[in-house]
Amino acid sequence: MITRLTGVYHADGSLLGELRYVVGSRLGRAHCALCDITHGRVREKPGWRAARDGLGLPFTAVHLDERSPEERAASEGRTPCVLAHDDAGAISVLLGPSELEACGGDPAALVAAIRRALPA
Repeated sequence: MITRLTGVYHADGSLLGELRYVVGSRLGRAHCALCDITHGRVREKPGWRAARDGLGLPFTAVHLDERSPEERAASEGRTPCVLAHDDAGAISVLLGPSELEACGGDPAALVAAIRRALPA
């Protein structure tokens, strides 16, 4: 049974990492579909907060340099993504980069994709 979800951004969370991402995205060299869904230009989207709160599962987000060793093993080379943590301690990719890109930056579309991907 899935007990929680972790979104993994395709960027480092350090100040330098954030700056690198902002500059790279402005120059068309960096992109993160999960960032597009959860954040506006400066801060978290209110629509994302509401959508996340309606998921019914805890959802946290981490940057590449903030992943646990287990999250790193599950997501390496597959970011951005949403990881599913189960009650046995296993971690797997629930949604990968293409599924996040298909959400088109829409928090409600991400929640719908998560619900479709979760086991019944």
